[in-house]
Amino acid sequence: MTDGRKARGQRSREAILESAVALASVDGLGGLTLGRLAEVAGVSKSGFFAHWRDKEQLQLDAVEWARRQWVEHVVTPALAVPKGVRRVLALHEARLAFYEKGVLPGGCFFFVAQVEFDDRPGPVKDRVAEAMNDWLGYLEKSVQEAVDRGELRADPAQLAYEIEALGEAAVTHSRLRDGPRAFGHARRAVLDRLRALSPDPSLLPED
Repeated sequence: MTDGRKARGQRSREAILESAVALASVDGLGGLTLGRLAEVAGVSKSGFFAHWRDKEQLQLDAVEWARRQWVEHVVTPALAVPKGVRRVLALHEARLAFYEKGVLPGGCFFFVAQVEFDDRPGPVKDRVAEAMNDWLGYLEKSVQEAVDRGELRADPAQLAYEIEALGEAAVTHSRLRDGPRAFGHARRAVLDRLRALSPDPSLLPED
């Protein structure tokens, strides 16, 4: 019985976090309210307080859940592609697919979170920055692997920054300007950049 209660409690916690990340991708972490979360996640308010006693801890846990979601949808699929320039492209494509499939109603949790907390010091800002640094670090490491294999001639930090900027641009452009075309533009921009920097462009698709 104890194990059963723990399992139900864990399912309830995960349902709330899933809902929190989805809602925060639209309204920001500051927009999370107890009543709306409880309603969307299908739990009672008392059940909510069994997991979190304050909003800040909920926000911190939501960032961690969003990181886990990012790894599942963006990083893990790219691991099926060989290391090097092809994996760099695969990471960008997986990111765009994550947005295009509408996994989150607001497109990108971290895009909203960084705008919301960039000027608000505290634990939540630190956690968001840590998550973003981890992602940029992994992207830069992937570029470095391609350089080490002789598949790219590039400054890893600079190229990772460019790829990140194009990925972020796709979030707003897909909603405010070009719709689905924005994802095609973002993919093409990175593909062209990688082909121009690669001694062997045949490793990459032409379009």
